[in-house]
Formats: sequence, structure tokens, C-alpha cells
Amino acid sequence: MPVFDRLAEPRAYDRIRPQIMDLETENIAELAVRAQSLTDVITLWYGEGDLVTPSFIREAAKEALDAGQTFYVPDMRGLPALTRELSSYLTRLHGREIAVERSTITPGGMQAVFLALELIVERGDNVVFVEPQWPNIKHAIHVAGGEPRPVSLDFRDGSWQLDLDRVFERCDARTKAIMFSTPSNPLGWTASPEELQALIDFSRRTGIWILSDEIYNRLHFSGDRAPSVLQLAEDEDLVISINGFSKAWAMTGWRLGWLTHPKSLASPLSAMTQYVNSGTAAFVQAGGLAALKEGETFVGEVRARCRAGVDAAYDALAGLNSVILPEKPEGGMYVTFALADEADSREACTRLLEEARVGLAPGWLFGDASKAFLRMCICRDTAQIAEAGGRIARMLGEPA
Repeated sequence: MPVFDRLAEPRAYDRIRPQIMDLETENIAELAVRAQSLTDVITLWYGEGDLVTPSFIREAAKEALDAGQTFYVPDMRGLPALTRELSSYLTRLHGREIAVERSTITPGGMQAVFLALELIVERGDNVVFVEPQWPNIKHAIHVAGGEPRPVSLDFRDGSWQLDLDRVFERCDARTKAIMFSTPSNPLGWTASPEELQALIDFSRRTGIWILSDEIYNRLHFSGDRAPSVLQLAEDEDLVISINGFSKAWAMTGWRLGWLTHPKSLASPLSAMTQYVNSGTAAFVQAGGLAALKEGETFVGEVRARCRAGVDAAYDALAGLNSVILPEKPEGGMYVTFALADEADSREACTRLLEEARVGLAPGWLFGDASKAFLRMCICRDTAQIAEAGGRIARMLGEPA
């Protein structure tokens, strides 16, 4: 029998993977716990709107349940009716054929991120990612065994700008992918077609994957969708688009997402799905099918709600001397700003919660470049946004 060293004070924790040991939960949760003991808090910290999933989507899922669709979906890449509809939807949206074999349904956008990284990242690889960025991206790279390598957008002349040369210089022989979100969380910064083409061209020269998180693609303020890698990439380019139903269709709690990928990855992604999650619930996918078939009007309403929320936030904050406000975001569901006398967004968020009863997300969660900034979710009733702005103004001692 082999003899194993035993710890002086054995703990199960000491036997787990190092990548899991140092994971931290973001501190929005800490603020939310504190808010439970306060009254009349306007909570604008989480990345979801205030609209309930529309009835036609809910009814489709209920009908699927009533019809007994509670069994496994045999095709691990998704309910065939949904993957066919998704192919038609993406083809219409981007103006070029996106074959049905190129998409895989996942139980949530986060699962799509995880599958994409597990597909290509090995221990010792690195992934260059653009920040400020949704913190789940950085931590998912870490969990997959990769080294997260951030490259910050530059904040110049009141706007956030991407320096592609810096992104490319950050890559080396161990770089497996470049990852970004467009429109971004938290900034609403959106990659231009020229920037996306340059990234794809770089991928073709180097063999480095491009992973584009496009969950806010339909919440773009200069059209019905933001520029996408799917408009530019060829079928077997090393390009994966990550997307989901959470934001544009008000389905955050449904946990339904998808990957659009090269056709040759259909089989390995099907196998990964089998061993990671065994597919997505049939009745949840039925809701997604209804969203794609009947949801264009609702998507337009959500986009308009976000645009109106941005305008309401800027109307409330733009005249405040103590607020640093960037140019309006190009898309998404957030407004970011900083307080002139607060370099620490943790302290600023705590103060806003305690004194103004407004809950915002601290920018340090999203990277060093945004550590002084605060994120406000504006996919809300504009009266609520205006009230939050007024409370912030009064806390700062400025006229609302």
C-alpha cells in the first residue's frame, strides 16, 4: 500500500485545484447583503432589466411542459427546431448564411463561455482579453487553466478606445485566444467592423483564436444589431461568437445561450456538452424558439428602453460638477461614471448605498482601468433612473 503524507490539520479544501482555491466572489453580493437591512434602496447593480420575460415566451415553455417535454434532448447540440431557427435568425441578422451545424445551444451564456475556453485552452496557455471586462471572463480563463492577460481600453478625450497594436503585442507563442465583448460590459464600447476584420486577419496569420462575447449584440443604439465577427469570418476561421437570450429577450433566469463556431467543431462540442451538462432542458429551449420566431418587436422595445435609460442617466448626471461622465455608450444596458473625489469605487459604492440608497457596481471588478468608475444598469423605468440621479446629486450637495 502506498503511504501518503497526511496534513497536520487535514481539510478537503487543501486537496482541490489551485485554480479554484483562489477564486473570489465579486462584492456586489456583499453590497446586496448590506442593502437587505436598509430601506428604499434603488438597486441598479446587477446586469438585468426590470422587465419580466414576455408572455409568448413563457407560454411556449409552459405548453412544452404540459406536452411532456421533460426528457433528455437526444441531440446534444440543441433541440433541432431551435438550432434550425437559430440558423435562419443569424442568417437574416448578419446578411450571410450561418449553417445550422455552426451553432450549439448551452444552458446559459456563462456555460457558452466555459465551453469555448475548455475547447481550446490548455494549462500553460494564456488568453489575452480586453478590459474593462465582465469579471466572469477573467475568472473563467483562470478556471480553465489559462493565464488571463488583460489589455486595457484607453480612456482618452472622454471615450474608451482600443489600441489593437497593444493587443497584438501582448500575444506570444503561448497565446491561445483573444477575447472581448462587444458591445462591452460595463462600458458599451463596441468594436468597429474594421477592428473586427483586423482581429480576424491577425488570427489567420497567427493561428490564435478570436472569442467574441456578443450577448449585447441586439442592444446597439445605431441600428438593430452591433457589428459582429459573424459578418466577416469564414466558416473555418478560428472564430467563436458567444451569445444568449438573457439580455435582449429578458430571460436572465432561464439560463439559455449558444455558441456559433466553425462547422467542424459541431461533433466535439456535442461530445463536450454530453459530458459537461448533458444538454439544455427541452421546455427551456421551447421558450428560446418562441423568442426567435416571435420576439423581434420585444427586442426593439428592450433596445429602446436601454437607449431611454442612457438618456435619463445622462440628463440626471451630466450637469453635476462632481461627476466624470464619459461619452454616451454605443450599446448595452449600462452607464459608467466616476466621482471626482473618489478614486476607490468600493468606497464610492458603499457611500452611495449608505447615504443615497442607490446600489451600483464598483468598477474595480472590471479591471484596473475602471477602478474609479461605477456601473449603473439603466435597463429600467426612466423615472427610477431619474430618481437615482437625483439622490446622487443630493448626496454630492449639488442641485438635482
